[in-house]
Amino acid sequence: VLDKQWYQRRVRGAADIENVAPAPAAPVAEVAPTPAAAAPASVVSADGAYVEIPLTGMRKAIAKRLTQSKQEVPHYYLTVDIALDELMAIRGELNKSAPSKLSVTDFLVKACSNALLDVPQVNSQWGETAIRQYTNADISVAVATDTGLITPIVFGANTKGLKQINSDMTDLKEKASAGKLQPHEFQGGTFTISNLGMMGIQEFTAVINPPQSAILAVGAPQKKLVPADNEKGFEVSTVMNVTLSCDHRVVDGAVGAQWLKALKGYLEKPINLLL
Repeated sequence: VLDKQWYQRRVRGAADIENVAPAPAAPVAEVAPTPAAAAPASVVSADGAYVEIPLTGMRKAIAKRLTQSKQEVPHYYLTVDIALDELMAIRGELNKSAPSKLSVTDFLVKACSNALLDVPQVNSQWGETAIRQYTNADISVAVATDTGLITPIVFGANTKGLKQINSDMTDLKEKASAGKLQPHEFQGGTFTISNLGMMGIQEFTAVINPPQSAILAVGAPQKKLVPADNEKGFEVSTVMNVTLSCDHRVVDGAVGAQWLKALKGYLEKPINLLL
């Protein structure tokens, strides 16, 4: 994840997730978090100036996959601001009576899945002789654990409501934190969301999670002055910055922009997510 220097058009190339039926490669963190027998102990240098921490299997896998992604996948980035005022209002109303509170990520998973059906080119994977386009949206959500990053999957998110997505996410996060995810729960996926907003990060770019073709980096909602049709000419709005990283072999710039437009529409008019 890298900070980025913005170009005027806010779109730039890679430079801050075989055949007709390509076999899916392992995602960034597709190493089952099975407990190690006895991890080698850290070693302190003789002068105490540093500590060498042995690499775990997961850390090696993350390093290998991220390096491969940046070296082999031609990344480019598209950024947009999304107003969340209506989403926050609807979420607040729903959470008044909901036993389990809906999160912004729950809305993101649903909105991304709908947008992937609207613009299926983004819900695709590169192969040597063909591009595989998926009919369901299986959304990987990046989760940080003590042993490293892992991406549990909400399968068929396009077929589920917000309540079911929330239930799936709660279960997956608990399993990820406890190291109890089964391989089928984090291997695969057709699209990834990486949300650092809860950590106060305003904007960032994310590394594509091969063999997927795109990943969405989500920043923290912020209060901003925006133009408005009132006496003052402006109003205060809750705005969230998102950046879509795309594989240019699969997703052309105009297609990525079309997908972001669809996502923005769902999040700014979230009533459509309830239909």
